Amino acid sequence: MPSQFLVIGTGRFGSSIASALYDFGHEVVAIDEDEHALEPVMQQVTHAVVMDATDEEALRKLGIGGFDTVIVAIGENLEASILATVAVRAAGARYVISKADGQLTARVLAAVGADEVVRPEHDMGRRLARQLASPAQVSALELGPDHTIVELETNESMMGTLADLRLPSRFGVQVIAVHREDELLVNPGADFEVYLRDRLVVLGRNDEIAALRDLLAE
Repeated sequence: MPSQFLVIGTGRFGSSIASALYDFGHEVVAIDEDEHALEPVMQQVTHAVVMDATDEEALRKLGIGGFDTVIVAIGENLEASILATVAVRAAGARYVISKADGQLTARVLAAVGADEVVRPEHDMGRRLARQLASPAQVSALELGPDHTIVELETNESMMGTLADLRLPSRFGVQVIAVHREDELLVNPGADFEVYLRDRLVVLGRNDEIAALRDLLAE
C-alpha cells in the first residue's frame, strides 16, 4: 500500500525527493509559496499546491495529519525552515523530516520539533565513504538508528526467484525494488527472477542487512 508524503519546498532537494517518492509509487503532495518553483515538479507528483507552509490553519485544511511523513526541504532559508517545522508539528504532522545545511541548524530543527534532520551534502559524503569501504554495497538510506534501505549488487550466490532466495526468512529483509540496467522494477513478486548484477533495493534492520552484505562480499 503506498504511503503519503508531504514535501515542503521544491528546490533541488525537495524536487528530487518528491519525484523519487512518486516514481516509487507513493502519493506525494508538494507545496511551495512560489508558483514558479512548483512548475517543474507538477507533472512528477500527485498534487502540487501553492501555499505558505508556516500557516498552521492552511496546513490543517490540507489534512497534514493524514500524511505518513512530512519533509521540510527549505534548508536554504533557516528562518523559514524553523517556522515551517514548528508549524507542521503544531498542525498535527505524524513524522517530520527537516533539511539542514549545517550542524547548528540541525540542532535547532531537532529542538523545535523535527523527528529527523538530514544534511544532504554531509550524508552523501558518509554514504560515499561507506560505498568505498564496502564495494558490495552500492548505496544506502538510513531510516533512524536501526533500519536502512540499501541497494546491493547480486553475485552468483544471489540468483533465482525471490521465492527461492527466501530473503525475508533467511535475513529478515524485504526487497522493495530492483534496478536492472536503466530500468527500475518496483515491488517485485515472489516469482521475480533475480539475475547476476541486478541491484536489489532492500529494507531491513542494520544487523540483518550486514549479514546479507557479508554473504554478497564472499
